[in-house]
Amino acid sequence: MECKQEENKENCNCTYEPCSKKGICCECIKFHLANRELPACCFPDDVEKTYDRSFERFAEIVNNKKI
Repeated sequence: MECKQEENKENCNCTYEPCSKKGICCECIKFHLANRELPACCFPDDVEKTYDRSFERFAEIVNNKKI
């Protein structure tokens, strides 16, 4: 399967600028899961900007019906 990195970047809301995984979703997901996190695209922009992408933060925003 061909990576559609440029197309994926159009939908990527990651604000971490030195990120080398932007648009390479499989690498992004692998990295974040290994750190007990979810990638930026799982979070609303206001939460993503805090860089708290933990499972716990995700559960909190789901419980608060923010997503």
